[in-house]
Amino acid sequence: MADAKMSPAHGAGAQAGGTRRDFLIVSAYTFTAVGAAAAVWPFVHSMNPSKDVLALSATEVDLGNIAEGQSVTVLWRGKPVFIRHRTAAEIETAKADDGAGLPDPETDAKRAKKPEWLIMEGVCTHLGCVPLAQKGEYNGWFCPCHGSHYDTSGRIRKGPAPKNMPIPPYVFLTDTTIRIG
Repeated sequence: MADAKMSPAHGAGAQAGGTRRDFLIVSAYTFTAVGAAAAVWPFVHSMNPSKDVLALSATEVDLGNIAEGQSVTVLWRGKPVFIRHRTAAEIETAKADDGAGLPDPETDAKRAKKPEWLIMEGVCTHLGCVPLAQKGEYNGWFCPCHGSHYDTSGRIRKGPAPKNMPIPPYVFLTDTTIRIG
């Protein structure tokens, strides 16, 4: 029975020593992981977009100064964006052409959230030239590089361009302010 007794060196102190050892191991791994994360963070953070890139990701435009029948060009992500305050005649012509044999069929209502405002990227879908406004056979846009003709809704009507001019993502913040992007 004397052997059944535990000496103070093998009793509660032995269990506490094992717990201390486990604590030290867990602490060492934790500090190593935190240290590795701190060392890697600058590399990971360098992959985030810079402030100048973030500034170009969205553009707000005040539409209040654009008169009916007038167009304005703004830059968004380094590309021109045409904003056209269309006249009633242009809107009616665009709606009437919805049923025409379009190479890239798309209704005017799908292209313009508010009929009086047409907002689209000002890039020809053929080779990326910038079309001229109120030119061409359809009084919309004409690409001088290779002769593509777009109507008053920015839809391709004639020429080598395969698609309509793209519509960027935009929202009306107020009746006279939009955010592109």
